[in-house]
Amino acid sequence: MLAAAVLLPANATLGAVLAVLLAVAVTVAALARLADGRERGYARAIALAGLRAAVQLAAVSVLIGWVVRAVPLLLGFLLLMFAVAVRTAGRRITDNDTWWWAAVPIAAGVLPVVVALLLTGLVPVKGIALIPVTGILIGGALTATVLAGRRALDELRTRHGEVEAAMALGFLPRDARLEIARPAASDALLPGLDQTRTVGLVTLPGAFVGMLLGGASPLLAGVVQLFVLVALMAVQAVAVAVVLELVARGLLDRSRTRSRTLGGAEGE
Repeated sequence: MLAAAVLLPANATLGAVLAVLLAVAVTVAALARLADGRERGYARAIALAGLRAAVQLAAVSVLIGWVVRAVPLLLGFLLLMFAVAVRTAGRRITDNDTWWWAAVPIAAGVLPVVVALLLTGLVPVKGIALIPVTGILIGGALTATVLAGRRALDELRTRHGEVEAAMALGFLPRDARLEIARPAASDALLPGLDQTRTVGLVTLPGAFVGMLLGGASPLLAGVVQLFVLVALMAVQAVAVAVVLELVARGLLDRSRTRSRTLGGAEGE
């Protein structure tokens, strides 16, 4: 069995390769002028993301052995993961004070799955098992929430006239927004679907490889990876559906000045 240390030894060579890869990503983003809709370049964001990842993973590597010793510390760490995910997703979707609504789709997708796993005994209340499983699910919900929220609000802004036309025909504001935003928001499911469809043929995801490196049999690794992929599809489907509903009801929007009604919420 190939040891993890043989696959990726933690030495100076690995550090140099990581630095070069990060520099390549930053350079390409800068030369290609990759930017978001507000012309904010991604080169700086990539550099900061890489550095933050290094610092955060180093900190987690130190803390993980500490928090798994007691249930209160474990729950606190899980809440921290959730809070960071909500803040990240919310601020990716909007700059105003409705960002905290991102907590709803993430919780709605992740919490039932985690509770079911604990009640059935498939995952014990131990940090070494609960933290990675919950982290994977929160990460999937975060991605789906961001993609669905951004796509839905972008579509409503671009096709605002169609929303107004639908309301003129008698549609309620929520129903009019749903008709316009639903196809765009639903595209947030595509990354998860494609990953599940191509698993084993195009990619060998992290859970599968990690199990193998940990000494598990290929069969057990495959079962665990199948669970992760199916659970992620469930989590992401719920997250997308909830985000779409929040956008349609005007609770999650990009208005600079928040309307106190559910009606005026799709413009910037």
